[in-house]
Amino acid sequence: MTAPAEDWIELLPDPLDVAAAVRFVTDPAAGGIDVFLGTTRAERNAAGQDLLALDYEAYPEMAVRRLGELAAEARRRWPVRRLALLHRTGRVAVADPSVIVAVATPHRAASFDACRWLIDALKVDVPVWKQEVWADGTGTWVHPEQRGRAEVGK
Repeated sequence: MTAPAEDWIELLPDPLDVAAAVRFVTDPAAGGIDVFLGTTRAERNAAGQDLLALDYEAYPEMAVRRLGELAAEARRRWPVRRLALLHRTGRVAVADPSVIVAVATPHRAASFDACRWLIDALKVDVPVWKQEVWADGTGTWVHPEQRGRAEVGK
């Protein structure tokens, strides 16, 4: 599946550029641009260890294909002018973004709704896995079912 020119869909091993994503989705016919950043949050495990980072792995071909399918479904549901679905792979430090969802539509309500639906669907359906990296050097894989099954049928 090839994404339309109005879609930027990519898995990236380097830090995500929020400003570039906003520039990409900016469109003269869009009165609303909604941007969601999923960041690595600081937390402490049961052993008292601080989280240093998240390591992301993906099945690239399947992940990009599924992101494209989600983009197409968002376009069927809302009047999307442009969108960006960007996800990191590799190590993502605390406070850095691991995912960007940016959506431009003619009006704000549709951009909010489409953005929310896209991140919820991405978390459930896209084959990207994460491992928590703790201060003592240990790692804990996060099982996809622990991420929570979002209601994506809206």
